[in-house]
Amino acid sequence: MIATYAAVLAVCAASLLLGQAALALCGVRSWSWLSPAVGLGLVCAICWATVRLPGHGVVPAVMVPLLAAAAALYLRGRSKGGGEALRAGLPVAIGALLAASLPFFVEGHFGILGTGFNPDMSQHLLATDRLAEGTGSQLLHQGYPLGPHAVVVTLNKGLGIAIVQGFDGLTIAAAILAPLTALAAFPDQPLWRRSAAALVVGLPYLVASYYAQGAFKELIQALLVLAFVLALRESTRTWRDLPLRFVPAALLAIGSVYVYSFPSLIWLAAILVIWLVYERALPVRPLLLALVVFLVGTLPELGRMIDFHSFETFDPNGPGLGNLFGQVSPFTALGVWPSGDFRLAPGDGAVPAFVYYLGAVFATVLLIFGIRWAWRGKERAVFSGLVSVAALYAAARLGGTPYTAAKALEIAAPLCALTILLARSAVALVPYLLAAGTCSLLALANAPVGPTSYSPALTGLRPLLATGSTLVLAPDQLLEDDQGTPYIAWELRGGRVCIEPASAAGGRPPSGIRFFVSSDSPRHSPFTGLTFRRQAGPYAVWERRGVLGGPSPCPLVAVRQARAGRE
Repeated sequence: MIATYAAVLAVCAASLLLGQAALALCGVRSWSWLSPAVGLGLVCAICWATVRLPGHGVVPAVMVPLLAAAAALYLRGRSKGGGEALRAGLPVAIGALLAASLPFFVEGHFGILGTGFNPDMSQHLLATDRLAEGTGSQLLHQGYPLGPHAVVVTLNKGLGIAIVQGFDGLTIAAAILAPLTALAAFPDQPLWRRSAAALVVGLPYLVASYYAQGAFKELIQALLVLAFVLALRESTRTWRDLPLRFVPAALLAIGSVYVYSFPSLIWLAAILVIWLVYERALPVRPLLLALVVFLVGTLPELGRMIDFHSFETFDPNGPGLGNLFGQVSPFTALGVWPSGDFRLAPGDGAVPAFVYYLGAVFATVLLIFGIRWAWRGKERAVFSGLVSVAALYAAARLGGTPYTAAKALEIAAPLCALTILLARSAVALVPYLLAAGTCSLLALANAPVGPTSYSPALTGLRPLLATGSTLVLAPDQLLEDDQGTPYIAWELRGGRVCIEPASAAGGRPPSGIRFFVSSDSPRHSPFTGLTFRRQAGPYAVWERRGVLGGPSPCPLVAVRQARAGRE
């Protein structure tokens, strides 16, 4: 727990300081709640740019704290409104921290988010471990964006935070920074309304649901898209007289590339084009300056973006449903969806189907009213953002897979909530906040954390088991319900590992395997002819003498992870 929250504090502090300093360099003299998103994007970009230098993470571990300290010194006397920002931001930060911590409180322990939903985190853990060691990985060679992974490596090398806790800390930090960023949309509202609205916009139901899966990339990308819209909004309001008024949006786009690669630019470019059409008369020079900043910041990643276009996710015949059961209802993006699992159809859970439809109708009416208000109130940036994400969802639904369509919905969710809440309908505001907030908490409370039925003591066995092929006999429930296979493989990375259910034990041991790991007592050998070697936590290690080399039926962990990624 301490390591996780230390990571949260480190990421939040660096993001706030670097983001506000970057805005100050652009001429912004008052505190802006766009600083959390700008700063997080910069942290991801800086860590990725330096993590592969000698030391494999030592350079960013030194550089990021130094830059944050320099930013704090630079901001002295250059940024006004810090006290007011603290009063406005502290309740939101505390509320978001409690909400993001809910999965761990409910489960009673800290661990890997989303293990019961999908095994994706196992690939991210392996890629991050390889990055920290300075070796290659499947994701690295495919051009996969590794900015967040580099942040986790930096936490590991700088603060000694383990990789699992680093990812938890980064994910919680993003869940805090998103509502803080949403505060920028509600500067004139009363404190209670502003705080509640920021929490619902930053953590709407579908974003909370992706958080519950441990989908840190989608969480950060939704934050950056929301911040990009708000940065365009500010460029024609409080920043309209600044020569560098569009550079904050460019910095957000740079961060987005290092988090989500070229697909992120599809959302941002669509929003920008529609917004430029509506705004029409805008000064060309500030736009060109922002374009130059963006090109300079993303040019080093160009080759990897080209490599990433062939990643299996973009193949229409590739992931298909992924971990979904079918197409996700577009109404989930409106925030009122009373289910702990967004993948379920209405009525498949404990709540009757008519409650889903009632909530969908209520939220749809509010959205229509909000769209009308945004158009008449000249909220052109918000309107452009909503039109863009809706069009991209429609394109993904018609020409993509359910897996990509669901991600498009998740990106759209904060803008849907923002459009509804900006309309300030006094009659519907409180019911919507209560309903949407409850649905988000329901999704967070349903988040699996684990697996709990294996122990990290497996990692301590790596030096022994690396000397021969290993068969792990894991509890059947762990493999069937908790996505345990890739996580056990990650714990034993570096060796040849087979993983079978414990029910497969008995009789003669399979040929070509030297070590056998079971969760049974040392008195119960899983196969005949084995010698007990040692006990490690809940695991007993057995050895078959005489198997020292030769062909092995077990794959290397890297090969296993690559196959899991394709599946």
